Amino acid sequence: MQEYDKSSKWLIQHHGDSMLRLAGVNDIDSWTPLQAELVQSRRLPDGVIEVRSAGDGELDLFILEIASYPDARVPSQAVRDMALVYLDRDIVPEVIVLFLHEKGNVEAAGSAILRSRRGLTKWDLSWRAVKLWEVPAEELLAAGDVGLIPWVPLAQFDGPPERIVRRCRDHIDRDAPPKEHENLLAVTQFRLGLRYNDLTLRGRLRELLGGHQAMIESPILQEIEAEFTRKGATEARQKDILNVLVARFGNAAETLEDELKAVEFNRLDELVKVAAKCRSLASFRKQVSS
Repeated sequence: MQEYDKSSKWLIQHHGDSMLRLAGVNDIDSWTPLQAELVQSRRLPDGVIEVRSAGDGELDLFILEIASYPDARVPSQAVRDMALVYLDRDIVPEVIVLFLHEKGNVEAAGSAILRSRRGLTKWDLSWRAVKLWEVPAEELLAAGDVGLIPWVPLAQFDGPPERIVRRCRDHIDRDAPPKEHENLLAVTQFRLGLRYNDLTLRGRLRELLGGHQAMIESPILQEIEAEFTRKGATEARQKDILNVLVARFGNAAETLEDELKAVEFNRLDELVKVAAKCRSLASFRKQVSS
């Protein structure tokens, strides 16, 4: 929910049922990760999962949001998620927000109340908020679900972290499917940075999970590097276009910044040429929206 996190996306796609169990959803007969692009939006849910219940066999739609820390943006995104699904499917989804690490006294919100300006309309919403630091690590380790292991270092436990991280490594080595072994080691390493600021300690813990070599061998790391490279190139090209428009039409062109951020990378080369030749900002805006 905070910065784009490819490792969380991978966990949702491959172990989404494990994440639902973190929120107490255990009656899962089968599950399917869906594309999050329910409708056109600048901010999409982190994950959408379709679940068939073990009891009645009914299908339910779950929205998963991952928040590194509690902050004021979380309720806004949870509300948008519910609204998106309701508009697209005409159903109210089950929304789960997984908070990974506490942040001072900031509340991990599980509800929001929206009111119209005149007070004629009130929208009272709530969702399941899972505070990972309050979940006992022993429960996750005893569940027999390797998809829960990457969350264990952020859960509640006593004693030195080396002990719990070694147990995570043992579970992954023993239970992970061969094609997921390196990825599970890598995504577990990613989460250590949220809890441990001491670089020496963090490095020591990561070594217990395979260290740099495990990261190199993880296909998910290669996807993350490619994603960040593409993101950097996209932002640079968007900035170039905006600079051309400002040079031609003045500061009024800066109002197009948000629209440019929504443009996919493969269209940006075309828009550079349009920015250099268009007769007005209105004509450029028309090309962006077409």
